[in-house]
Amino acid sequence: MSDNKTSQLITDGLWYNNGIFVQMLGMCPTLAVTTSAENGLGMGLATTFVLLGANVVVSLIRNFIPSAVRIPGYIIVIAAFVTIVDLSMNAYLHDLHKVLGIFIPLIVVNCIILGRAEAFASKNGVFASAIDGIFTGLGFTLALVVLGSVRELLGSGSLFGQALLGSDFHPSLVFVLPPGAFIALGFILVGVRWINAKRDNEAA
Repeated sequence: MSDNKTSQLITDGLWYNNGIFVQMLGMCPTLAVTTSAENGLGMGLATTFVLLGANVVVSLIRNFIPSAVRIPGYIIVIAAFVTIVDLSMNAYLHDLHKVLGIFIPLIVVNCIILGRAEAFASKNGVFASAIDGIFTGLGFTLALVVLGSVRELLGSGSLFGQALLGSDFHPSLVFVLPPGAFIALGFILVGVRWINAKRDNEAA
């Protein structure tokens, strides 16, 4: 795989084809678990592990799965890696596991993961699929951490559990609640689109 293609996979996964900022996929965990930056980071890294594992395995077995059952086959692969993540987090990161709750098993139905398996890993080699999985996952993690950071800062005046804005800050509890996720994400998407539009204008 050429350096240009590798670079494109990295930048697309992280930013230009970001699953949240651009494709608007995986909204359920994005809006549900991002009450703090730590929760967003935990969910993002768990999803990145599943993306990497699923992409690699799907790429390895893509020529052996009959076309008629490829989607159920991909889901079984994804479910296997989600089970590894679920049991590992329960064993070693129990407090975070309790916070994320049902949304860890629901990684199985995250359309970003199945989408990359079908659209990319099933048509490309192992190395390219691994790069795609890692950086698509890190792009998803970036989106969750940014949203979680905004909600945590405005909702409690802290970041990763550390108070930053002092005792004079009056938190807005709406950002801890579900409506706050929509409001914060809306402003973030405006910022992302402004950055991309500015880049496109400079390129032109």
